[in-house]
Amino acid sequence: MNIKTLTRLFSIIFSLGLLGFLSNSQQPLNLENAFPQLTFERPVEFTHAGDGSNRLYVIEQEGLIRVFENSPSVKSADVFLDLKNKVSSEGEMGLLGLAFHPNFKQNGYFYVYYTKRKPLESIIARYRVVSNKVDVSTETILLRFDQPYDNHNGGKIAFGPDGYLYIGTGDGGAWGDQHNYAQNRSSLLGKILRIDVNQTTRGAYGIPADNPYVGSTEGFREEIYAYGLRNPWRFSFDTASKQLWVGDVGQNEFEEINIVTKGGNYGWRLKEAVRCYNPRKDCDPALQLIDPIHHYPRTDGVSVTGGFVYRGLRAPSLRGKYLFADYSNGNIWALTFEGNKKTRLELVSKEGGSVSAFGEDAQGELYILDHSSGKINRFSPSN
Repeated sequence: MNIKTLTRLFSIIFSLGLLGFLSNSQQPLNLENAFPQLTFERPVEFTHAGDGSNRLYVIEQEGLIRVFENSPSVKSADVFLDLKNKVSSEGEMGLLGLAFHPNFKQNGYFYVYYTKRKPLESIIARYRVVSNKVDVSTETILLRFDQPYDNHNGGKIAFGPDGYLYIGTGDGGAWGDQHNYAQNRSSLLGKILRIDVNQTTRGAYGIPADNPYVGSTEGFREEIYAYGLRNPWRFSFDTASKQLWVGDVGQNEFEEINIVTKGGNYGWRLKEAVRCYNPRKDCDPALQLIDPIHHYPRTDGVSVTGGFVYRGLRAPSLRGKYLFADYSNGNIWALTFEGNKKTRLELVSKEGGSVSAFGEDAQGELYILDHSSGKINRFSPSN
């Protein structure tokens, strides 16, 4: 085999490998309005209670939680909880997170994450459903912490497969994490927190015994599960692998998708994705910072929205892939992976709108929230 033939063969192999890793050429998948007769005001979260009721819940950023039947023909969405008199909802603030207790059907407990002014702070609170109605007098504040600015407030909460409540917090806002909160383990900002809502050793919650800073003598917060995050707006657990997937909004170069593990440092503000940020060089001499499984430049989008590993049946071509989007341009991608490594990336839709969140129903089917239009979309069954 001569050198010319070898060169041509290598070129073909390289091209095929590259296409397999970063393919954006898949035929775009179709989206449809999942609930054509419903429109929401600035929707930011979508979930179910896991109680077998076939009901779905959507958060409207100004402070409402709405509930409705999981049916394309549903005509109205009732108010489940109204917190408008408590919530400040300008910009990135608002009623941002909702999670139902794993035993919600028995105890009626659910949890919300919201921001308020005077003082500016984030609040994690518990409510209870009594006789099929939320009793607002049952509000119990589990955790509250100051926010220095009104952006990068995080907002996602979810119960993990271990039964603990996970909380995403931003770095407090402004430019470049000027107070270095994300790397400061004495601060709750720029973190994924993990608490035990079934204990009361901290007043309204407890600390899981295996949290990384339990018993810290350096003043590190025991609630911390992982740190070094800028604004982990949306995260989820893969129901099959139990991995924790986080979409972390970038500063001015990259958007990140991270697989988060206990005690991990995901770099911010030392690094933005794979590049040193502050300082500009030699930011990780001990090689302890964890790089994202995927990152993309600002030419592809400026505000990542983390999604889910799809485990439903409606869109077979997406099964087992991680779906995420960019709020700024409506692009939706599917990431194929093995363990903690990316093997393929596909642009599956450019029609997501202003994607503020993804959500799952009880069957693991995926829904896509358009913050601007107020519509809830899903992939068409032909996909």
